[in-house]
Amino acid sequence: MRGLIAPVVAALLGAGCTTAGADRPFTPGQAKAAPTAVAGPAATESIAVGPKTKVLVERPVVTDPRHAELLKAFTDIYAGMWRAVVTGDESYLSRVDDPGGREATDWVLSFEDRSVRGTARVFAMNVTAIMDGGAEVNACVDETRMRLLSGRGGVAVPDQPAWTRAAYLQAMVLSRGDDGVWRVRDFRHGKEGCAR
Repeated sequence: MRGLIAPVVAALLGAGCTTAGADRPFTPGQAKAAPTAVAGPAATESIAVGPKTKVLVERPVVTDPRHAELLKAFTDIYAGMWRAVVTGDESYLSRVDDPGGREATDWVLSFEDRSVRGTARVFAMNVTAIMDGGAEVNACVDETRMRLLSGRGGVAVPDQPAWTRAAYLQAMVLSRGDDGVWRVRDFRHGKEGCAR
């Protein structure tokens, strides 16, 4: 197992993304947003995804409401996918569109009869691009305090996967649907820039 989303996700950012009824596709390289303007120190939010599993989010206090909405979309999707692994709750499916939706589903299903316990951290969140109905959000993810279990509520496997050893960069390319909901279209990840 590797980090969240990493086992099944390719860096497809060059493919662009569209929403139903959108006039033009969004490709992150087409537009760059100014880095997320921070209005104060990050506030830590705890999101429960299971009885012994949570996501701690260091959410920056931002001045742009669009950025705040996108940062929340990122964490809702990230936590929702872990919730699916731990509890079987599939509500995250309402926040994904293909091709990212297929990748997210494959990642959740890759756990089969396994689960996780512990704490994941999301920090250094930033909106890196916005254009029309599309955006890209980057964040650092630290899953080193999580443990892969042999079954739901089971014991930790002796050989823990690589994603439990180091933080990594997680990016989501999002599109805004006609219903106003931000959904992930693609994912990418990297190994650099998130040391703590």
